[in-house]
Amino acid sequence: MKENQDKVFNKTSINWYPGHMAKTKREIKEKINLIDIIYEVCDARIPFSSRINDIDDIVREKPHILIMSKYDLCDQKETDKFIEYYESKGFFVLKKNLLNDSLEDIFTLSRKILKEKIASQHLKGINKTTIRALVIGIPNAGKSTLINKLVGKKIAKTGNKPGITKSLSWIRVRKDIELLDTPGVLWPKLDQEKQAYQLAATTAIKEEILDNQEIALYILTFLEKYYPELLKKYYDLETTEDYNYIIQAIGKKWNLFKKGGLIDESRVLDLVINDVKQGKLKGVTFDRSDLIE
Repeated sequence: MKENQDKVFNKTSINWYPGHMAKTKREIKEKINLIDIIYEVCDARIPFSSRINDIDDIVREKPHILIMSKYDLCDQKETDKFIEYYESKGFFVLKKNLLNDSLEDIFTLSRKILKEKIASQHLKGINKTTIRALVIGIPNAGKSTLINKLVGKKIAKTGNKPGITKSLSWIRVRKDIELLDTPGVLWPKLDQEKQAYQLAATTAIKEEILDNQEIALYILTFLEKYYPELLKKYYDLETTEDYNYIIQAIGKKWNLFKKGGLIDESRVLDLVINDVKQGKLKGVTFDRSDLIE
């Protein structure tokens, strides 16, 4: 499939930094002294690319829990390499399927991490018992899903499109926990071609920013290289080496024809993208551990 990859991929430098993202970072800096702990939601399928590029400079030395969402969809063996790396750097990491897993351990871990700080404040006569957590993450990593689950009802909008949350807001979860919800944040310029495609494939940036053909081809090329058996099994393919064959075979299997009986390639490419977006293609991690070696 290499010929098609070279033919379609362009050198990618993407500027997608809506005004509310710059504003969000400024407001986080202004409120950071009110924050006790950071909850950063990452997509376990892109455990490196879904970390906010410069967030450590903004949140400084605050205790930091990385919540690996969509852990049920990733290649756990590969993602665990990143988790071990982050833990070696002093982060606390929790693996989560946000839709089905209990999240009580987030509160338990937060109280454990902040136990000494709260005890120290009590000795100084500060009877502060409420933990204030900043909830951050790139668009569509699962931040709103996390908040709704923690609160126990739908108060944050969710969806498969980035940019739904637009402003900071305080949310009381229970008597001793408050969350500061933030819009999904990226960084001003995405210079790494692979990172841009990975963010697009997992819908962290709007689909309109990159051509759908390029996104789908990136996904298929990546699967052919790292997960050929999964690609064969999921799409019922005899081989993964011929791009045109793959498109034709997928189109026939899902009856994606246009007038004249030809395969509708555009609909095939949309199907591939949606299979990743909707979590139908499971067991895939797009980041590889050479990023941290």
